[in-house]
Amino acid sequence: MQPGFLPRHVIITGGSSGIGLALARLYALQGAAVSLIGRSPQRLAEAALLLGADSRHGCYGADVADFDALGEALKAAQERFGPCDLLVTSAGVVHPAPLERQDTAMLRRQVETNLLGTIYAAKLLWPSMKEHGGQMVFISSGAAHIGLHGYAPYCATKAALVGLADSLRQEAAGTSLRIAICFPPDTDTPQLEAELPLRSPEAERLMGKVQPWTADDVATQIYQGLRRNRHEIHFGLTLWALARFGSLVRPLIYRWFKAF
Repeated sequence: MQPGFLPRHVIITGGSSGIGLALARLYALQGAAVSLIGRSPQRLAEAALLLGADSRHGCYGADVADFDALGEALKAAQERFGPCDLLVTSAGVVHPAPLERQDTAMLRRQVETNLLGTIYAAKLLWPSMKEHGGQMVFISSGAAHIGLHGYAPYCATKAALVGLADSLRQEAAGTSLRIAICFPPDTDTPQLEAELPLRSPEAERLMGKVQPWTADDVATQIYQGLRRNRHEIHFGLTLWALARFGSLVRPLIYRWFKAF
């Protein structure tokens, strides 16, 4: 795939808010057909209003953790706008709490949404995208590179996406399908707003030192990285260093954290 590739049809799971919606608006401005998949009918309706009245945009209600429902949504989107050229898996859930106090239903929800939801979307679109080409980008997190107090299930699911992307990149070898992954920092989204009151003092001591990015800035960096055909997209020097030199950087961060 040549740098500068612009997709004709973009499908975004978790596209009704946050980073997913910011990417949807960006690609819509470039003339792409955009299909949003989300769980909340209200948020999907609000997202549709933000995108504007346009026959090139569609919203589909589905839970990414429900393989059959997700399959129906993807089928409907492609019947309307044609094959998917870019899949963005932005659906994600986080619920901070120490593991011993994690509600098992919420623990399972994080695993099913963050990990299985991405695997399901990739599996469902794999045959057609492997045949005609395109890009898949998995929205991981800076939390994939470091353990955070109260974020064990979340960190685990986001780290698992690294192995998923690496493995699928091998499976796509010899085709025109490209697999990318990105690692956003804290981003000013409805999810972060709901997350902050639940964050432990220990986590806040470490994470609260960094100013959240805007969803638009994160989306712009992802967009530019994909235009350059990057297979990993990082945000800022610290997260880049964690990704490249984690075994050296993490002990220093943990030591600094314990000193306060």
